[in-house]
Amino acid sequence: MATARARRAVAGYDEDFYAWCLEQARALRRLAAAQPTLDESLDLENLAEEIESLGKSLLRELGSRYRVLLLHLLKWLRQPTLRTPSWRSTIRTQRREIADLLAQSPSLRRRRAERLAAAYAAAREDAADETGFPLETFPETCPFTLEQLEDPDFLP
Repeated sequence: MATARARRAVAGYDEDFYAWCLEQARALRRLAAAQPTLDESLDLENLAEEIESLGKSLLRELGSRYRVLLLHLLKWLRQPTLRTPSWRSTIRTQRREIADLLAQSPSLRRRRAERLAAAYAAAREDAADETGFPLETFPETCPFTLEQLEDPDFLP
């Protein structure tokens, strides 16, 4: 029979994978520190690092999804005569994937602004490269709010 702690860990896994990964990594590190004579076949520190990296990969994916979304919104904004169904599809896909990530790991929500800032800087450079416009064509700070980015009906 599962203990209450094990049931909470499984619930956390199902409810917020990002937070679960970070918590499990902390728990493994506490275990390694508390029981240095634990079976040496368990490499607790590296296990903790690997589990933590699973969570961090979700954070990187969120930033990557924002970057692609922002790139296409900037092109949409600055190149109205070149808009294609493919751009609209990419925008829609990125929004769906972002929504899925945030549903799988709600604790990522508090990291969105930080990811957005980094993603926008890269998207701005990519937009300049892809359009051939000078970098200054695109605002230095993101012209879109998180709400606009995640709104399935928003197009600039």
